Amino acid sequence: MTQPTQAPAPSSRLFEPARLGGLALPSRLVMAPLTRNRAGADGVPGELMVTHYAQRASAGLIIAEGTTPNAVGQSYPHIPGIHTPQQVAGWRRVTGAVGAAGGRMFLQLQHAGRVGHPDTSGHVPLAPSAVRFPERLHTPGGPRDGVTPRAMTAADIDATIADFASAARNAVAAGFAGVEVHSANGHLLHQFLSRNTNLRTDAWGGSVERRIRFTVEVVRAVVAAVGRDRVGVRISPGADVNGIEEGGTAELYPALAEALAEPAPVYLHQVHADPDDALYARIRTLWPGTLIANPALSREEVAADGGKAGGERLLASGADLIALGRGFVANPDFVERLRAGAPLNALRPEFLMHVGGAEGYNDYPSLPRPGRPRTARAATGAASAAAGRRGGRPPGAG
Repeated sequence: MTQPTQAPAPSSRLFEPARLGGLALPSRLVMAPLTRNRAGADGVPGELMVTHYAQRASAGLIIAEGTTPNAVGQSYPHIPGIHTPQQVAGWRRVTGAVGAAGGRMFLQLQHAGRVGHPDTSGHVPLAPSAVRFPERLHTPGGPRDGVTPRAMTAADIDATIADFASAARNAVAAGFAGVEVHSANGHLLHQFLSRNTNLRTDAWGGSVERRIRFTVEVVRAVVAAVGRDRVGVRISPGADVNGIEEGGTAELYPALAEALAEPAPVYLHQVHADPDDALYARIRTLWPGTLIANPALSREEVAADGGKAGGERLLASGADLIALGRGFVANPDFVERLRAGAPLNALRPEFLMHVGGAEGYNDYPSLPRPGRPRTARAATGAASAAAGRRGGRPPGAG
């Protein structure tokens, strides 16, 4: 049984209040978007997700998991969407419970591009070019070989940009404070950025300026739809996940940072940031707004302090907010544990994805406190009930 230590942890900038546009944050600790595959088969968030996010409402900001802006953009089974009325209503219950517990949420908008399968979405995937996905994918029928996507036409590109804008409006209607446009980790926008997945010779491919254009136009449309203070962008410079080979990474991301300064989303969120990396330093210099940095951590560092020391190094290097993932997975009261210097729950990775259910999702224990149950389920139930009485919308939600 985990117990808090007797002495409080030394003061850390991670626990300082901060602002994100017009949003007041109680700390600089952000819960990173974490795909967990707990939505319904129709992409509707249910009670499992209401409980999960309400348990973690003490984060300075929650960025909810990658959520599809349209049907063809779905990656895996049980990924949430934000393009049907039922999905919007499901998310409204989540934001209502988090708001009742004192939290704030953005929603990540994620289009899979070629990282999808007809057995899952019912559609042939769309991508910049007809370059087959080289890995196997989890589908409702089990693992399947990746398929060759259909190269997007000009009409497909226009429609997809419009779908991102519509999804952003839906997210605000569902009670989110804003959205994060996902241009990372091998999904659609990252596929446009990368030479091996973008073979186009038109205005959307070839040079760095043309490869960054799709991300910039999506962000411009989303900012126009909901306002710059409600929009962030996630990037993963140099990432090779999902078969990506960017090419010209050192030129690509400075150009993207400079181009995004015109639509001026409220933040840029860099995955696996390293304070000693020259490209990270260059992006920080060029980016005029808030920089959320997700530290590159070993499993040993996560087990030792949940990423606290890595986050502090990034704050010292100029980052404004720190996004952590695995610590929030295993500790519903992650911020409180770090602040108190308390031990962390061990992560059970076998329950991360594709298993469903509450085990390894909502059953991680919280530190015992007088009047609060160890798993915080009663508090979560009260938050859900309060959200229901208010129609599921936190105070001041759009």
